[in-house]
Formats: sequence, C-alpha cells, structure tokens
Amino acid sequence: MLLVAVTWGAVKVMNPQGTGANSLFASIDGLGSSRQASALTQEYQTLVAMTAASKTLTVAAVPAHTDPDQIMAALNQSAAADESGGTSVATLAAPADPTAAQQTAQQLMPGFGFSVASQWSCLYSLWERESTWNVYAENSVSGAYGIPQSLPGDKMASVAADWQTDAATQIRWGLGYISQVYGTPCTAWAHEEADGYY
Repeated sequence: MLLVAVTWGAVKVMNPQGTGANSLFASIDGLGSSRQASALTQEYQTLVAMTAASKTLTVAAVPAHTDPDQIMAALNQSAAADESGGTSVATLAAPADPTAAQQTAQQLMPGFGFSVASQWSCLYSLWERESTWNVYAENSVSGAYGIPQSLPGDKMASVAADWQTDAATQIRWGLGYISQVYGTPCTAWAHEEADGYY
C-alpha cells in the first residue's frame, strides 16, 4: 500500500490535475510534510529568490571606444593644416590589430624584466579587461586612453609622439608604468581584480 501511495504521489506531481503553477502547488500540498515536498518547496523558494535577484542586475560599463576613422580624419586634417605647401598627403598607420599588439607586448616584456612564461597571462588579462587590446580605447568618463588606459592619455607622449595611434608606443609606456608602480604584471592584475583598476 505504501508503495502505491508514494508512486501515486509522484505521478500526481509529474501529472497534476488542472493547468499551470496552481495545480503543481496543489499537488505538492497533497504530498503533506514529506521530505520530497520539503525539498521541492525549498527549491521553489530558491528559484523565486534567484528570479527576483536577476531583475536587479545591471550590465557593468565598459570603456567607450573612440572611432578610429574619426581619429584618422582629425590627424589627417591636422597634418594637412601643418603642411607648408605642395600636394603631399600625410600617411598614417592603420588601426592596430589586437593580435599584433599582443605579439608586440610579448616581444617587449623581457626588456622590462618580465618573463613571458610567468607574466604573460596576467598582462593579457589586465589589458583585455582595461581596453580589449584596442589602441583607440577611451574611457568616456575618466579620459583614460589606449591599450594600457593611461590617465591622462598624453602621458604616453613621454615614449613617442604617436601615442594615440601606435600600439608599440602604448605598450612600452604601459610596461614601464607597471614596472615602476607594481613591479610585475601579475601584481598589477591582482590589484585590478581586487580594486577594479591598476
């Protein structure tokens, strides 16, 4: 008899009479205070809490990215204004490729005393979060710029005048900054993870 009652209760939960959630809850109520009913009630309450919590989540802001075409147009216009005569047009580098920037960083790391084997994953993660390795990344709130998100961006001019468009210039500046302030990319990454910036 007990087996029939348990089997019938399970069937009743799996195939409740009526439709919708009300019939399911009526079926659960019919189980009484059994262990299964308690577990189902707890699971239901957890799902309700998770659904309510998910409605309060928001998307975190990501750095705004400056349109490379706008930068190139502004630089071309500036170069044309500086031209003293003739018909020459200033030639500027194309937007940097994130993969090429990452390869450049790996090549430059040893010059700053960083082991690629032990420090690359931290540097990759750090600049992936900060700028997605975009040479034109600009934070519209703070004004931080470039792959390392220099604040202000023109600090990178201490390396070279092409700091707005050249990944290698930005990477050299960023590796120097990390070396001076944090010692290693992994220490900078730990700070980023803990505080949201480096």
